Amino acid sequence: MRFLHTSDWHLGRRFHAEDLIPAQEAFLDHLVDTARNEGVDAILVAGDIYYRAIPSLDAVRLFNRALHQLADLDVPIIMISGNHDSAHRLGVGSGLFARAGIHLRTDPGTCDVPVLLNDADGPVAVYGIPYLEPSMVRDRLEAEAVSHRAVLTAALDRIHADLTNNQQAGTRSVVLAHAFVTPGTGQPEEREKSAEADSECEIAVSGVAHVGADVFHGIDYVALGHLHGPQRVTDRIHYSGSPLAYSFSEARHTKSITLVDLTPNAVPALTHLLCPVPLRLECVTGFMEDLLTNPDHEPLKDAWLEVTLTDTALPFEAMAHLRRRFPHTASLKHRPALSLTVASVRDRSPLPRPGG
Repeated sequence: MRFLHTSDWHLGRRFHAEDLIPAQEAFLDHLVDTARNEGVDAILVAGDIYYRAIPSLDAVRLFNRALHQLADLDVPIIMISGNHDSAHRLGVGSGLFARAGIHLRTDPGTCDVPVLLNDADGPVAVYGIPYLEPSMVRDRLEAEAVSHRAVLTAALDRIHADLTNNQQAGTRSVVLAHAFVTPGTGQPEEREKSAEADSECEIAVSGVAHVGADVFHGIDYVALGHLHGPQRVTDRIHYSGSPLAYSFSEARHTKSITLVDLTPNAVPALTHLLCPVPLRLECVTGFMEDLLTNPDHEPLKDAWLEVTLTDTALPFEAMAHLRRRFPHTASLKHRPALSLTVASVRDRSPLPRPGG
């Protein structure tokens, strides 16, 4: 069975002062075209549909347009709410949407109610676990503690019970979740060891605790959302990443959606398909005069730009001057070269010896 895995659309989010609605619209058109051209059997959207719990009207209009496009594909779409979404607002009309093949999973109490699919290899049960705030769902899920690990474990216990008691033997399982998942058990020593190997560990919202991958044992594929860089947690647990860059810290990300081929008794085969890039991200550091006059900087005119000025004093109307040459300058920082040099010398100078 073939899935298309995506997440973290953040509809309505801006890039600094730049309106991203046109870029998000282009991505959704690309998503629909890809699903059609690749012959996918279902689309998985692992949370953070919107950027805010109360989204802008433009974001709601864009989501409404996307729903119609997705329904026209005539393949199931399974979506979960993320920590940026209002689960109650996103879930309005979910029963009606399901009739059109769009399955919104925003209620933790329904995490063990699968969307059942079939192909030549047999049945596949797809479960959606919305973002779980431990203090709000502990009692509902009868979790052992108020922690991300405890509530996710409780949700997976329900899913395993459904697979054992209600689904036929050999049913493949897929779980959507929105969480910060690390290899192993998520213990501190494992997180430290895995940080460089997994490369991208930026959290969209601070304060979300790590959960070990072992929570998802026995699941054939776990489609994760929350981290913005596409990455592997284990052979069967992956983040698709966000389709667009939402900060300059994502400048090195390669944005993509993930094509997942799931066959019995085999590791899922993944293909990363590139997303449209509205403008590339660039970061440049230097003196104002050099940035405005040096021809080597000419290619930066076509990029979203983060500028760090090293002039001793911040030039008057610096952003206005920069935007005349680089119209997409989005961020301006000031770090005087002199102060950096002084600080560097001070840090490297040995303390004077008494009587020296």
